[in-house]
Amino acid sequence: MGLFDRLRGGDAPRVAFIGIDGVPHSLIRDEPETFPNLHAVLEDGSGGAIDSIVPPESSACWPSLTTGVNPGETGVYGFQDREVGSYETYVPMGRDVQATRVWDRVADAGRDATVLNVPVTFPPERGIQRMVSGFLSPGVEKAAHPDALADYLDGIDYKIDVNAKLGHSDDKTEFVENAHETVDARQEAFLHYVREDDWDLFFGVFMTTDRVNHFLFKDYEQDGEYREAFLDFYAKVDSYIGDLREELADDVTLVVASDHGFTSEDYEVHLNQWLADEGWLSYRTDDHDSLADIDDDTTAYSFIPGRFYVNLEDREPRGSVPESDYEAVVDELAEALLALEGPEGRAVVDRVERKEDAFWGAHDEIAPDLVAIPNHGFDLKAGFSGSEDVFTVGPRNGMHSFENATLLTDDPDVSVAPDTDLFDVAPTLLDLLDVDYDAREFDGESLA
Repeated sequence: MGLFDRLRGGDAPRVAFIGIDGVPHSLIRDEPETFPNLHAVLEDGSGGAIDSIVPPESSACWPSLTTGVNPGETGVYGFQDREVGSYETYVPMGRDVQATRVWDRVADAGRDATVLNVPVTFPPERGIQRMVSGFLSPGVEKAAHPDALADYLDGIDYKIDVNAKLGHSDDKTEFVENAHETVDARQEAFLHYVREDDWDLFFGVFMTTDRVNHFLFKDYEQDGEYREAFLDFYAKVDSYIGDLREELADDVTLVVASDHGFTSEDYEVHLNQWLADEGWLSYRTDDHDSLADIDDDTTAYSFIPGRFYVNLEDREPRGSVPESDYEAVVDELAEALLALEGPEGRAVVDRVERKEDAFWGAHDEIAPDLVAIPNHGFDLKAGFSGSEDVFTVGPRNGMHSFENATLLTDDPDVSVAPDTDLFDVAPTLLDLLDVDYDAREFDGESLA
């Protein structure tokens, strides 16, 4: 916002939203020395742990957080989705989100939004005063609007995302350095536009937190080699949020939230290999790597994270399961998932959500029939290339969790309750901004 506006304040309330992708509330709660600024937000306002969505995967979570509706309305269920009536798949982008984003509602009310680095927003919207798309964007030049934004971001060596491949090395030093470089440039951009833009809603996301969690979270929880590096990184993130808060005028409410929680990972669970081993899934040939390669007698297949589809007649192109058998097949598959045990005899799946309980809306035609929510330690994978074993140990040691996401604000009138979830964020932001809306359009409720 401009200097005069920051000093004067506006007539309408304003909100600065800072996303911290994948940061569990318990981490903030248990490490007050690492998070003094976020604890100060809590002391001035309110906050706590909230639930994510089904499934707790960033490509689905951020569309739901920013619209206040479930994937049946957003049309985005995960990192990979299936075309209607086809075995062709695609990676959902911002254009695939069918529900109205919170910043579009702000713009429709005649007010301004600055939106930086939100996952699943490519290509950038032209109706927003300033936007750089986040995760899944091909590069800064194509991800930024207006064009001058790209020039500025190039000048500060801004990166859309951390180089996650560096985390695959046993030596995480280069990965940690890259994470710091990425978050440093992100903060420089955030501070610049918090100061310079005349915004009513500032919406910026630190996604590097999710990347660090994927490769270092078990080091934190089990006092591993990189525990101090993990906490040092988060001390920087906390200080950056504190610096941003210092820049906000008195009439601006700060909201900080994550899209899902996090926990340690012990095993990758290759669910399509499990389905194949158990006779639910087969392929046309030995050379297979996509959904289109499944054989006609396949009963079910899986997408990440833990999404299961029945190969249903008249819905799938080569469906093998008659509609009359659908309920029995779904029940049998759910029972098999709940009975699945890991190498040490632990149950892999905490619970199974059925389609009709988890998804509803105008875009539920590609909704999975079942979603398995795993117990901590079991990261549910899919893929159609096959795996030698159902249970493997990969380069990551942290995984998403449904529970234990974060919501904090310095507004004491916002009430974060035990049943608060991701759908409540968007209507809360609109209430804090004093933007009118029809409550029936949301799956959540305002906390303000």
